Amino acid sequence: MRLVAASLLAAGILAQAQTPAPAPATKTSTPTYDSYLTGSPADVSPATTGGLLLEGGGTDVPDAFKWLVARAGGGDIVIIRASGADGYNNFIMRLGTTDSVESIVFKSREASNDPAIIRTLERAEAVFLAGGDQSNYIRYWKDTPVQTTLNRLAARGVPIGGTSAGLAVLAEFGFSAMNDSITSAAALADPLSDRITIERAFLKLPHLAGIITDSHFVERDRLGRTLVFLAQIVENGWATPARAIAIDRETAVLVETNGTASIVGNGPAFFIQTTRRATTYKANTPLTIEGIQTLRATPGATFNLKTWTGTGGTPYVLSVEGGVVRSSNGAPYGK
Repeated sequence: MRLVAASLLAAGILAQAQTPAPAPATKTSTPTYDSYLTGSPADVSPATTGGLLLEGGGTDVPDAFKWLVARAGGGDIVIIRASGADGYNNFIMRLGTTDSVESIVFKSREASNDPAIIRTLERAEAVFLAGGDQSNYIRYWKDTPVQTTLNRLAARGVPIGGTSAGLAVLAEFGFSAMNDSITSAAALADPLSDRITIERAFLKLPHLAGIITDSHFVERDRLGRTLVFLAQIVENGWATPARAIAIDRETAVLVETNGTASIVGNGPAFFIQTTRRATTYKANTPLTIEGIQTLRATPGATFNLKTWTGTGGTPYVLSVEGGVVRSSNGAPYGK
């Protein structure tokens, strides 16, 4: 698994062996992407264990990445993103035995058709989608070999993860932000706003069918907009029930291959479900919808995505009346 590894080795730019401690990344720059490699340029092929790392943004959760490193079997981990640089490389290398970490920063859609990038992804033992702007991820990766390869990796048991914008594109439905972002207040006031752009079936990852994700959930008061997303999914007949996994900053949901999940980090995750159509769903008219089942789960709690039930969390019911979110326990974000 390496971009231009053979040519770099032939030129003597990379050494055959790396020291155990993280070293400065080796950068490869092209007009369509930059690559930052830390660790060995040689490919290894350890056994992997599938799973999903769903992270809510902000400071990364070390325990979540230790879980990812273990599932990668000491192999090669690839970070894909459309901004930033090699910020994950040394962070991950310090958490456990890892052959290499390579961060690929896409500058354009053309990079998604580059054979070198696809080879790197195909040989990865784990892939993580960094934060940034999810509209770029859709523009650069949808209907390209990158999309195909990510789905193929997940199907064969390679763990996949994402945070913030990376989290937004992992499930069957994703808020793509193609017309900029939207606040809860704006979405609730106009549930048909052209800024509510939901992408469908970009990725087909295990246990995420019928689900939309959201990040920075409590921190950025995104409950209202997530409820609007769910109302749109039901109204359009895309899924019934429509479900959401909404995760606050510095928090992660770790999904096992059997669909069971654990919450780690510092904040809550929310598992939200509705089967009801909105009673008021019109342009420029505040949303009204009832009976939205919600579970607030904090670190240490578990949840089963197959049965949509959890232990250790707080269940309650949400509704929206004329654009105002109401809660059966008096606290929209739970207690």
